[in-house]
Amino acid sequence: MGAITRAVTPLGWFVIALAVVGVVLGATLVWVEAWFVAIVSAALLLIAVPFLAGSRAYRTVLEVSRNSVVAGGEVQLSVEVENTVARPQLPAVIELPVGNALRELTVPLLGPHQLTTLPVTVPTEQRGVIVVGPLTVARQDPLGLLRREMTWRDLHRVHVHPHTVALPPNSAGLVRDLEGQASKRLTDSDLSFHAVREYVPGDAMRHIHWKSTAKTGQLMVRQYEESQTARLAVLFDARRDEYASDEEFELGVSLAASVSLHAVKEGRERFVASGWVPGKLRPSIDGLEELPSGDQRQLLDSWSELRQAPDAPAIEHLARGLAHSTRDLSIVVLVTGSNPELARLRRAAMPFAADVRVLILRAELLAEPAAQRIDSLTVGTLGAVGDLPQLMLRGAL
Repeated sequence: MGAITRAVTPLGWFVIALAVVGVVLGATLVWVEAWFVAIVSAALLLIAVPFLAGSRAYRTVLEVSRNSVVAGGEVQLSVEVENTVARPQLPAVIELPVGNALRELTVPLLGPHQLTTLPVTVPTEQRGVIVVGPLTVARQDPLGLLRREMTWRDLHRVHVHPHTVALPPNSAGLVRDLEGQASKRLTDSDLSFHAVREYVPGDAMRHIHWKSTAKTGQLMVRQYEESQTARLAVLFDARRDEYASDEEFELGVSLAASVSLHAVKEGRERFVASGWVPGKLRPSIDGLEELPSGDQRQLLDSWSELRQAPDAPAIEHLARGLAHSTRDLSIVVLVTGSNPELARLRRAAMPFAADVRVLILRAELLAEPAAQRIDSLTVGTLGAVGDLPQLMLRGAL
């Protein structure tokens, strides 16, 4: 009984209701018109039933050429349909959800055990995640009164990455410091020699300082100061109100993604975060949502999934939370839109320690690239993602 009720479409239920009302009114009020409506409605339903007879003995395979692509490209899909029985299958229509759209693919007449492949091209104009599938073969009458479906639960997720640009390796302190800047932490193995101390069980023999051992008569080992590479934080302002348009918001995403991707390529310690979006992972104590950045693919997938966060704290509040956290940082890059005033940007940079370099990137669509320095703060205005490496090459950032 459940299968029968599921086969009736909303229009079909409306026709059934007309038939019932026609019978009731025709029997009680002796209306000829009501009987006519009831008979026509019943006839339409009876004519629709044969269109659902039989079954589709198909085997389907949905394949995606690649699971990630840069915005503005395209992804090739292929739907393989095979007739698995020894009798011909009449033409059918396969429905394929692609994101918010629904593609209808026509399956031709298939002979016994015949195979056909249906190509589909999906343009990826905007950053995001496109869910492809599941495939559904639907049979229905021409009027759409009855409908019968068969669905294959085969889903694919295509990540549409933002546009990014390669940054020059020797610009703005964003290159990894291979020699390292000595910290105050002591370690038994590094580059910066600090002192010697007495040997304790477990110390590596290669660190023994033989001259000191000869002078003191006891085993002495070298001790080092731990060197550190630049620890970078990229903080993206996901509030839509801070950007003049959706296109400017996407420009900000591209700028932040380019900087964070550069950090991954350089193998630098990094913290990439944005304002928390309700419904996603829980925020950290400082109200930030960290974007996974274990490798380049994971990072770019994270930027694909990032959404606008209208209820996130303002950029200065996010920066304050980052500055007061326990993270050891040496470079902080704040990315926002063109709406925040310069005074707000200065307040966002104030909580950071004096030895932390703060760089603010303002996305302003089609603006002339420019940079200004205010004390230890550098503010760059960029009208296109390609302006970022140019300013760095000129030493403006």
